[in-house]
Amino acid sequence: MLDLTDAPAPGPLDQIQRTELTAGAWIDVLPGWMSGADELFERLLPAVPWRAERRRMYERVVDVPRLLCFYGEGEALPDALLTRARDALDEHYAAELGEPFVTAGLCLYRDGRDSVAWHGDTIGRGSTQDTMVAILSLGTPRPLLLRPVSGGSALRHDVGHGDLLVMGGSCQRTWQHAIPKSAKPTGPRISVQFRPSGVR
Repeated sequence: MLDLTDAPAPGPLDQIQRTELTAGAWIDVLPGWMSGADELFERLLPAVPWRAERRRMYERVVDVPRLLCFYGEGEALPDALLTRARDALDEHYAAELGEPFVTAGLCLYRDGRDSVAWHGDTIGRGSTQDTMVAILSLGTPRPLLLRPVSGGSALRHDVGHGDLLVMGGSCQRTWQHAIPKSAKPTGPRISVQFRPSGVR
């Protein structure tokens, strides 16, 4: 008989720890939520149709310093385990969020040169309404920084290897988050961002 005790799977969410921030924002953090996360990482690397993008920044067009793939509403996710993770998040946050997570944005940070600048997910409803963005981190841990838009010191969470970090309340419009570049040698990381409808 096949032993499934070590098969990758999302764990229970009853031990997730919430930190209240300012201005109605909060984050929930659960290290190691996805068991067997490294196996999932290895499956996603070749399965996801990663693409490079270019964006206008001020007066010039620059390469986005990470690879991307977006799965919209109704699109099948690249691995059944991501669907299970999204379903578990839906069940846990149903009463509080009041709607399901319906999209998944995947980012591949290939090494320490890849990053994402300070921002909030304010395209769409996140600019005016409270919402949630749930981030599943796979692969090599990287610092995820958060800072209040109004000014103040940054919080740091090193996330990878199946860690879960959920940003909720007013977090997208009153706080910013970033993955900074690193001069130290670092391995690749995949970030999976689950969002409700109309939030980017």
